[in-house]
Amino acid sequence: MLPFDPRAARIALVAIVTREALRFVHQRERFLAALVRPLVWLVVFAAGFRAALGLSIIPPYQTYITYETYIVPGLCGMILLFNGMQSSLSLVYDRETGAMRLLLTSPLPRWWLLTCKILASTLISMLQALVFLAIAAAFGVRVSWTGYIAVLPALLVAGLMLGGLGLALSSLIKQLENFAGVMNFVIFPMFFLSSALYPLWKMAESSQVLYAICASNPFTYAVELIRFALYGQFNPLALAVTIGTAVAFMGLALRGYDPARGLIRRKG
Repeated sequence: MLPFDPRAARIALVAIVTREALRFVHQRERFLAALVRPLVWLVVFAAGFRAALGLSIIPPYQTYITYETYIVPGLCGMILLFNGMQSSLSLVYDRETGAMRLLLTSPLPRWWLLTCKILASTLISMLQALVFLAIAAAFGVRVSWTGYIAVLPALLVAGLMLGGLGLALSSLIKQLENFAGVMNFVIFPMFFLSSALYPLWKMAESSQVLYAICASNPFTYAVELIRFALYGQFNPLALAVTIGTAVAFMGLALRGYDPARGLIRRKG
């Protein structure tokens, strides 16, 4: 194994981030689509659920809140989740065109190259989430400036976890046509069976089984990490679970892209 060259690693990081940024700039509909989904929930669905779903005072909130206020952190998580899956789709495309194979033949360590891909995707997700928070503020859902600053590391950690999930899934998806199945059996259950749209105590009132599923969903902890950060509070459990899950997903991705056992070898 070649020694790790910090200078070459920085060049690779800048190159991969720049490539992903240029791809994002040239796909403006991707940016709009990432904002349309959460805005539909914020503007349309929240209006209907506001009266039906009462919310008690729960941390990190100090008073009663509107439903719109509650779901904003979850909708930020939605942006990170769907963008992580979008990066998964682009990785499958890169593998089919040979771009991924060319990247992984670099003399740099495989773990660093894959980390660069995840980081590039996460930075784009963070930008989309920040734009959404600005739009949400225009609709009356505002937090303090310290909250907007504190949420940045929370978005980064959550984005790395979901980017790692997308990377791990991309190592399992053989064809672009199979991505629809991932949407139905991974993304939507992960989003709806979480605290993104309703607090866990509400779920416990209806079903203890669903509550247990939501409480074991790592996406729940990513959402709670963002929620607490927006209000200047620290949730150590959410941070620990999110980081631990990110490491686990990254380990699965490294295994999947290992030429000795993953898709790279089987497709070769």
